[in-house]
Amino acid sequence: MAPPLLLLLLASGAAACPLPCVCQNLSESLSTLCAHRGLLFVPPNVDRRTVELRLADNFIQALGPPDFRNMTGLVDLTLSRNAITRIGARAFGDLESLRSLHLDGNRLVELGTGSLRGPVNLQHLILSGNQLGRIAPGAFDDFLDSLEDLDLSYNNLRQVPWAGIGAMPALHTLNLDHNLIDALPPGAFAQLGQLSRLDLTSNRLATLAPDPLFSRGRNAEASPAPLVLSFSGNPLHCNCELLWLRRLARPDDLETCASPPSLAGRYFWAVPEGEFSCEPPLIARHTQRLWVLEGQRATLRCRALGDPAPTMHWVGPDDRLVGNSSRARAFPNGTLEIGVTGSVDAGGYTCIATNPAGEATARVELRVLALPHGGNGSTEGARPGPSDIAASARTAAEGEGTLESEPAVQVTEVTATSGLVSWGPGRPADPVWMFQIQYNSSEDDTLVYRIVPASSHHFLLKHLVPGADYDLCLLALSPAAGPSDLTATRLLGCAHFSTLPAMPLCHALQAHVLGGTLTVAVGGVLVAALLVFTVALLVRGRGAGNGRLPLKLSHVQSQTNGGPSPTPKMHPPRSPPPRPQRSCSLDLGDTGGCYGYARRLGGAWARRSHSVHGGLLGAGCRGMGGSAERLEESVV
Repeated sequence: MAPPLLLLLLASGAAACPLPCVCQNLSESLSTLCAHRGLLFVPPNVDRRTVELRLADNFIQALGPPDFRNMTGLVDLTLSRNAITRIGARAFGDLESLRSLHLDGNRLVELGTGSLRGPVNLQHLILSGNQLGRIAPGAFDDFLDSLEDLDLSYNNLRQVPWAGIGAMPALHTLNLDHNLIDALPPGAFAQLGQLSRLDLTSNRLATLAPDPLFSRGRNAEASPAPLVLSFSGNPLHCNCELLWLRRLARPDDLETCASPPSLAGRYFWAVPEGEFSCEPPLIARHTQRLWVLEGQRATLRCRALGDPAPTMHWVGPDDRLVGNSSRARAFPNGTLEIGVTGSVDAGGYTCIATNPAGEATARVELRVLALPHGGNGSTEGARPGPSDIAASARTAAEGEGTLESEPAVQVTEVTATSGLVSWGPGRPADPVWMFQIQYNSSEDDTLVYRIVPASSHHFLLKHLVPGADYDLCLLALSPAAGPSDLTATRLLGCAHFSTLPAMPLCHALQAHVLGGTLTVAVGGVLVAALLVFTVALLVRGRGAGNGRLPLKLSHVQSQTNGGPSPTPKMHPPRSPPPRPQRSCSLDLGDTGGCYGYARRLGGAWARRSHSVHGGLLGAGCRGMGGSAERLEESVV
């Protein structure tokens, strides 16, 4: 029974190793080598006791939880140079003993929060050579305390989870080279006391924020953990913001300046400290004074120049910093936008531009014109101002509450979508700052405002609703007496008008159709006439070209007056005289003579005209001889 049992054990041991792989059992640790096997997925029959699993250089496209289930003893996992595009949530959930994970050379685009959950003792994570554009903030949370080596080079990263990287106290090597990183947050590496190598080569960094990490030189006596820093290949802007880095007296000589133009191309460490300069802010343009109606949006603009680019802030009338809120929003380019203005927003605003070289300020005055509120439409004190235009217009139309000395407001030239509002100059003693037209329609109760300059006494209303009734009132706005007073308003008059109904679409459509039909008809007649004329010319030209033989008619009879026809005389045949070289014959057989095609065509028409009247054509130039038989044409 021993030999069969031995064979059974050997067969069971051989089945534990996947067919295309090689399994090695050395020193009580099982290694499964499946590199370069053309695998499309992780073999499902891998021994769960495997300590080292190599799956590099295959065609695996996705990873999921079943691939490494119950492999709690796996220490080293290599998945380099595959075609992995997706890692499922908790795909490495059972790999609690994993120390090294190689995922370089794949096609990963994104790492989610649960993509790397599970390996709590991971020390080496290699993710270089992928297409990573985003890494979730919590992707590295399971191994923050144990990770020693993180390689994110050769990806498309603009941002990395700085909070997670800054919380890795055991991190020794951090490779972020050949990415798209354009800024480093201040203090991002302050807690990485064990970091010995930081590679930021070939990114888009124009400046580096001061960090205690960079002050650690290469001299082991000065620091227990000297730092090897590489940041060449970045478009460094060598101004006063990088002066702190220049003062570190490092022996590196590969970093170069990209700007300003005076320092472009020079070695960073060779530029004297005095040339790392900045320019203080200068406010180039800003809004000086802005007037808006109450409830409208106010936009205050402020633009500043400087090196480096200034940071913009706004201080409100209450001497408080204006921040983003539900009513106001401050943009980085220096624009302050107040969504709905009120009387509390009026006052002086201060624009502040700051950079390391200094600051600059500018004052902007905002004035909010208050709309008339309250009242019942009376004219006491010449300050009526009810906002309910519909009620005011109806009252004015009925003759109630109108001003005796105010000119009437008229709406003329009313169409379906427009109307011309006209009013008089008013009392010359009252100063007018501007006019305000308020109107609404029976179709919509929304009140519409229009501001008109004081010099105008006409205004054309557009985009009205066809076939609707409108109530309109005109107010005159006068300047306030004092800074704290509201804008004075007085009612000039109201009017009621109705727009015309919309033109039926069928009339316009009929006119368009009729005009199009006439155009097509006239165009067709012209084209047909042109074609007939062209064909006639072609036929005439072809007939002239083919008639090269002289006209020689037999049995010719002349027209008589009823008498017997004379017997024709028989003439002996004679040879025609030789034709001169430059002939002017009028028969169409000669196309190469001294006459052009037009004159030959005219001669042909002349012959035909004479032939109709019974005459015989006689043609020939002086010096040309010819028989009568060649130039005769009978009329039948």
